Amino acid sequence: MSHSRFESIGAYMPSSIVTTQELLSRLKEPPSFDLEKITGVKERRVRDTRPENYEDSFTLAVRAAEDCLSRSQYEAADLDVIISTSITRSKDATRMYMEPSFAGSISRLIGAKKAITFDISNACAGMLTGTYILDRMIRSGAVRNGLVVSGEAITPIADTAVNEISQKYDPQFASLSVGDSACAIVLDEAVDENDMIHYVELMTAAEHSHLCLGMPSDKTQGIALYTDNRKMHNEDRFLLGTNSQRSFLEERGRTFADENFDYVIHHQFGAAAIPWMNAIAEREFGSPMPPDLRVIEKYGNTSTTSHFVVLHDQLSEQNIPSGSKLLMIPAASGIVTGFLSTTISSLKV
Repeated sequence: MSHSRFESIGAYMPSSIVTTQELLSRLKEPPSFDLEKITGVKERRVRDTRPENYEDSFTLAVRAAEDCLSRSQYEAADLDVIISTSITRSKDATRMYMEPSFAGSISRLIGAKKAITFDISNACAGMLTGTYILDRMIRSGAVRNGLVVSGEAITPIADTAVNEISQKYDPQFASLSVGDSACAIVLDEAVDENDMIHYVELMTAAEHSHLCLGMPSDKTQGIALYTDNRKMHNEDRFLLGTNSQRSFLEERGRTFADENFDYVIHHQFGAAAIPWMNAIAEREFGSPMPPDLRVIEKYGNTSTTSHFVVLHDQLSEQNIPSGSKLLMIPAASGIVTGFLSTTISSLKV
C-alpha cells in the first residue's frame, strides 16, 4: 500500500478574545482551585454573535476550508472526498443540523462538485478520526485526495457552565476551558518518506463513555458538558494509548526509541496533565518523550480541531523545521485514544 501525507492546512480563529479571569468573574461561586494554573488556559477565542456577522459551526468550517485550499495545489473541484468532523453542528445561527450533512453543504458552497461527502462524530478525536479514514481511503487507492474539516462553535457550553455552576467542584468546570475554532487539512498520496503519514491507529474503550457527556442541560435551555475529571484523568485511562502504541511497534520489531520523534502534540485539554502524561509514557516506553508543542494558553481546548490548531499555529510561528517527525496523541471522551506518526516537509502557513 502507498501512504498519504498532509498536503495543506488551514485554520480560522475568531478575533474576539475572552480571558479565563473574565470568565471566572461571571461565576456565582468561584472554584476552590486555580483553574488557569491547572488548565493552562489564559484566554480563548469566541465566535462573533452579532446578528450581522454571526459565526456558527458551519461558517467557521467553511472559512477554514477556504483558507486550506488557498495554499493547496488542488482546487475545490479537484477534491475526491470531504469529511466533516464537528461535534457542534450549528448553522443559521443557533439551529443544530444533522441533515443535510455538513460535508455535503460545504462541498456545494466551495464548489467541490464531484467529492464524496460524509460527516463523522467521534468527540474530540473527530479530525484525527477523519484523517484515519481518509488515510485508509488514499492508501487503498479508492481516492487520490480529500479534505478533513471541522468548525467548532463550542463556547455555548461555557456559557451554560457560567450560568449554572453553584458549588466549589462541579462537573461543568471542564467547559470553562473551551474555545471556538475551525481547521481543515488536505491529504493526498505521499511520494517522499520525508513527507508522509507513517501510521495512524485509534481505539475506543466505550466502558468509560459515561465519564464525559455532552447534552441539553438538566437545569436550563443551554447545552452542557458534564465531566467526571477525577475518574476521567487517571493513569489507567492514559495507559490505554501507550500500551496500544507499544504493542503496535513490537509487532513490527520496533521500539518507541526507534521512532525518533522530534515533537509530540497532545490533545489540548490541560497543561498540568501533559507533563504527567509524558512521564507515564516515558516509564512505559523506557525512552524519553520528545518536546511537546502546545497552544492551550491562548486558544484553550478547541475539541476536534485541537491537534491541528497546534500544528497550524506552530508552523506559522516557524517552530517546526521542515522534515520534523511528529507524534499526535488523541484523548477524547468515548474514551478514544491512539497515535498518529507523520513527517512533514511541504506544509506551509
